Amino acid sequence: MNLGNLPNIEIQGGSLMALDKEDKAQIISEFATHDKDVGSPEVQVGVLSRRIADLNEHMNNAPKDFHSRRGLVLLVARRRRLLNYIKKNSPEKYPGLIQRLGLRK
Repeated sequence: MNLGNLPNIEIQGGSLMALDKEDKAQIISEFATHDKDVGSPEVQVGVLSRRIADLNEHMNNAPKDFHSRRGLVLLVARRRRLLNYIKKNSPEKYPGLIQRLGLRK
């Protein structure tokens, strides 16, 4: 990956917190409610959870990266809003989704 004027630098995991097409497709197929589903709240929560996990790993390695910390907080807030939406509109799906994501103990 070329970062502007800098030489090619290999970032841990291969990218700067971006999901590969294959990873994203796998997450979409896991959380999809039907075969052409790419944007349901369940899929969005799954993709956000993966991005949050990747960013959380980055934060463990770079604790003073406050710009990434803000992004992490925003992603967590977005996931929380989507989970509240799912809980309100289809409460039967909520416990299964929480269990599949491993968000609660």
